[in-house]
Amino acid sequence: MLDYDKEAEVYDASRGGEPRAEAAARAVLSLVPPRARSLLDVACGTGIVTRRLVAGREALRVTGVDLAHAMARRAAARLPGAVVLADSRRLPFRDGEFDAVSSVWLLHLAGSGANARAIVGECARVLRPGGVYVTTVDKGASHNVGSDIDVVLATRPPSTAHDAAELVETHARAHGLVPAGHARFTGHGQGRSPRRTIADLGRGWFVTLPPGDPRAEEFAARLAALPDQDRPRPDPVFTLRAFLKP
Repeated sequence: MLDYDKEAEVYDASRGGEPRAEAAARAVLSLVPPRARSLLDVACGTGIVTRRLVAGREALRVTGVDLAHAMARRAAARLPGAVVLADSRRLPFRDGEFDAVSSVWLLHLAGSGANARAIVGECARVLRPGGVYVTTVDKGASHNVGSDIDVVLATRPPSTAHDAAELVETHARAHGLVPAGHARFTGHGQGRSPRRTIADLGRGWFVTLPPGDPRAEEFAARLAALPDQDRPRPDPVFTLRAFLKP
């Protein structure tokens, strides 16, 4: 698992920067009802998407929350007075406080089914009746674009996708939410190259291939044998699901 306090310094540059943030924010807002006046962005990270949620909808009051201190500090610099340091499993807000809640690129990091359920439950709790929860699903699968890199990675040890769409819907329904739409957006600048993927292996990006594991070295060698080491393969396309609180 990546250390997101350490990742904060390079997060934006290594994750597609402003183009990806703009695409993500536009897709989230396409699922947020026009009448919404308050939105909680859970796991807001550096605030690069959160800031665009603010800019993209006039009169929408946006609050960000993140667990990593370094991430929250960067977000607070972008959104002074609007960022809270907290665990998404125990949100420090009242029941029904927000018209909308978003969690972009969070549930795949939950670590367990229990954590994923708790996060969805908290997002549902702070959502007012008639409000909408918007979250990314199937993030890991989105990165499989059918490239030669994906062929190599296909044989790596499997991991549990805690953000699988059917699981997220199950959690949502258990907390009184019902499906209310979906959207897709391109992860601009996130197309993998072999050399970048090797570097990600060394940073602990792939949870079933931790740094120092002999299998990680084997995969690195196979990736190093691919052509066009610095040519990015196609960008991933991410999926958002929306859930209504009746």
